[in-house]
Amino acid sequence: MESVYLLLGSNKGDSRLLLDKAVGHISNIAIGEVVISHIYKSEPWGFDQDANWFLNQAVKIDTNLTPEKLLDYLMEVEKSLGRERSHVFCGYQSREMDIDIIFFGNKVVESVKLQIPHPKLKQRRFVLLPLNEIASEFVHPVIGKPVSLLLEECSDKSEVNLL
Repeated sequence: MESVYLLLGSNKGDSRLLLDKAVGHISNIAIGEVVISHIYKSEPWGFDQDANWFLNQAVKIDTNLTPEKLLDYLMEVEKSLGRERSHVFCGYQSREMDIDIIFFGNKVVESVKLQIPHPKLKQRRFVLLPLNEIASEFVHPVIGKPVSLLLEECSDKSEVNLL
């Protein structure tokens, strides 16, 4: 069994309802308690500034799934909540639901399909703020620093507010 940290994000549709539904789906594969952060409203990162702001939430679960099986499950959850993936990368796009695996215990996974820990987490305030709320002392398995210190050192100045 591994402790897994996820980040949920939505900026299209009824984002608050979609976050609740995503947490419900994720609860179905959790062993024991599901820990969730508050919801944060985040300015679009890497987007045209006219895009809707995101609602983000961090989630911690324990699971027996492998990282790959978890990814497959989360992609099905995204799809069930309205996400349509383009097979052609055309930059960041608004979406009903995005679920990223941030940490999977202390595992390091580098494949074409999956990178864990999430490679851009230390550059993204919208990831670190909600994650810090539920995992401030969790130590990044590659960088060797706790989430709280990664947040302190983050150079991202984008606006992220508690909803």
